[in-house]
Amino acid sequence: MSDRQTGTVKWFNVEKGFGFIIPDDARDDIFVHHTGIEQEGFRRLDEGQLVEFSVTNSERGLIAQKVTTLS
Repeated sequence: MSDRQTGTVKWFNVEKGFGFIIPDDARDDIFVHHTGIEQEGFRRLDEGQLVEFSVTNSERGLIAQKVTTLS
């Protein structure tokens, strides 16, 4: 799975550097780690923020990569 998808940030813990995205296609929530966010400086996402991302599959489930904000 490498096609770009869109979704909404469900929550993101700035202190721990991870959270979850609700994909627009209504599948299961997708894990996002701060290292998967493409932005300068401090990487963070805000609850309710619209994002675009690629998805990779890991042993623990789906992970969002190359995350960019749309809002």
